[in-house]
Amino acid sequence: MVRVPLTPADRERGEKLGRLLRDARGARSIGEVAVAAGISPETLRKIETGRIPTPAFFTVAALAVALELPLDRIVRATEPTSGRATA
Repeated sequence: MVRVPLTPADRERGEKLGRLLRDARGARSIGEVAVAAGISPETLRKIETGRIPTPAFFTVAALAVALELPLDRIVRATEPTSGRATA
C-alpha cells in the first residue's frame, strides 16, 4: 500500500491536535491518559508532538472520551488555516 504524502494542511491539523490534547491533559501524565484511552503512552506522545499527524478516528475518539473533550471541539480547533485538504 502506497501512502499519500501529507499536505501542509494535514501537518498543521496534526500540530493543532497535539497542542489541544496536551492542553486538555493538563497535569495528568501521558501514561494516565493513554491507559484511560486504551492506547500506548508512546502513541499519545507521538500524537501530541505531531509525529502522528493523522491518527485513526477511533484513537482520537478514545482520547476525547478520556479527556472529556467533545469531538466537535476537536474538529473546530484543528481546522487548517494554511489551506484546505481536498477529499
